[in-house]
Amino acid sequence: FKSETWTQQHVQTAIALPIFMFAGGAIGNLIAIIVLSVSRQERKSSAFYTLVCGLAVTDLLGTCLASPLTIANYLDQNVLKNSHVCEFQSFLLLFFGLTGLSIIFAMAAERYLAICCPYTYQRWGVDRRFAQKFLISIYISHIVFCCLPMIGMAGSLLQSSSTWCFIDWNTHKPRAAAYSALYGVVSLLLILGTIVLNLAVSGALLLMRQRTVQRPVTRASVRERWRALSSAAETQMMAVLVMTSAVVLACSAPLVIRVFANCFMLKHDPRADLAAIRIASVNPILDPWIYILLRRSLFRRLLSLSRGSSSTRSSSSSTPQRNLFYPDIMKDSHVFTQLMCSANIITQLPATVKFTPCDTEIHYSQGFKLSFYLLPSTPEKDI
Repeated sequence: FKSETWTQQHVQTAIALPIFMFAGGAIGNLIAIIVLSVSRQERKSSAFYTLVCGLAVTDLLGTCLASPLTIANYLDQNVLKNSHVCEFQSFLLLFFGLTGLSIIFAMAAERYLAICCPYTYQRWGVDRRFAQKFLISIYISHIVFCCLPMIGMAGSLLQSSSTWCFIDWNTHKPRAAAYSALYGVVSLLLILGTIVLNLAVSGALLLMRQRTVQRPVTRASVRERWRALSSAAETQMMAVLVMTSAVVLACSAPLVIRVFANCFMLKHDPRADLAAIRIASVNPILDPWIYILLRRSLFRRLLSLSRGSSSTRSSSSSTPQRNLFYPDIMKDSHVFTQLMCSANIITQLPATVKFTPCDTEIHYSQGFKLSFYLLPSTPEKDI
């Protein structure tokens, strides 16, 4: 009787963690989807917004499909002993783990093209439809790739803890070992690619700001307004990018390391495997807070609190803000024209420039149009 009571208490204690992770992932991503659904229409038309929505939906589906199987297995240890259920959970872990990494990589690539390669961004027509097609291609290709174990490429195995199923990564069979290695290599490339792109964007933003500050500008007001705009936009974007890199590396790297360790070193460590899959399961919990809830309004408040008294030097009306999802255009066309002509910051936004004999028109990919006249060069006077 005491042994049976101890077993029940042990099950109740062990099941608390998957229940907590399931609730955290489901609630967090539901809040994120609701927040995204009430966003402004212009943000919904951007590619980055579409990718964020795809990530939130992917994380929600992964949490709602995979976690209940783990919880049910804690209640009845015969659930995952069914070969079909075991293969299905293995497919879910493979698919949603790889899809999440791919979407995060796509988000980093979208930001890289928008900031570092604006003309390529415009020429490729990166918008909402482009992002939707890209998401569909990710889902289809990953479904095919992750279904390979079900058709004999590799086997699914109930792990030593008897709480989760995954591919048989300790096998000596050539095809199964090749699949495990291929899955690890693809995951590793996505992680490294995301980090490299994020670092490239951060470096480009820092270099852009340095050139803008060091370049001589005749109008002091232009420089002050651009410093405020550049500082807010750069700080917000760099914070999101750095946090993205940290979460992707911290949550996904342990499982990738275990894949290589089990495949090449044939080192069997059930505790390390269980810890790696649990750490990977934290990713859907953290994603919505990083990509969705760290929005401009909240970030502006935190930034103003950190700056303290220094924020009083510029009023809120003269400090334009830029959004991560959708870059805003400064309302003062003369100031923006001066910035483009004198500070050479046209790489900030994807644009196509059309020259005519007497005027210039700039059509932005988000739908804005800016026109200004080319006047003869005259000595500039202080105003």
